[in-house]
Amino acid sequence: MRRILALDIGTVRIGVAVSDPLGMFAQGIAVLPAEGAWLEELDALVARYDPETLLLGIPVRTNGTRGPEALKIEECAEMLGKRYPDLKVMLHDERFSTSIALQALLEGDVSRKDRKGKVDKVAAALILQSWLDRRCGGVS
Repeated sequence: MRRILALDIGTVRIGVAVSDPLGMFAQGIAVLPAEGAWLEELDALVARYDPETLLLGIPVRTNGTRGPEALKIEECAEMLGKRYPDLKVMLHDERFSTSIALQALLEGDVSRKDRKGKVDKVAAALILQSWLDRRCGGVS
């Protein structure tokens, strides 16, 4: 089985996570700047990990609707689908992933300075782990 690469796309940073080769566990691997050459950095990660799927977290509102932020992610998914035609591009509800990631880092007593650089990577890992758990019939 090939890996899954997950993105938590924000306005400032993009968290990146990858699954293990068996598709059971997620690991945060990078934080890319949302402006500039992030696509080239993503190209390198796609080449390195050879994923079968790009999984994008989509911010669904608590009432289940999609707002303007979600529309931007849908546009990004379309662009990535064209950039990587051999990969499946999928969307997964990312509700509260950043809040949960931040809480985990706070509980782990990670300094404010270090949290800023890690929260997006942890959020991407949470999104991916939730998707992996659902796909395998586990609890998420």
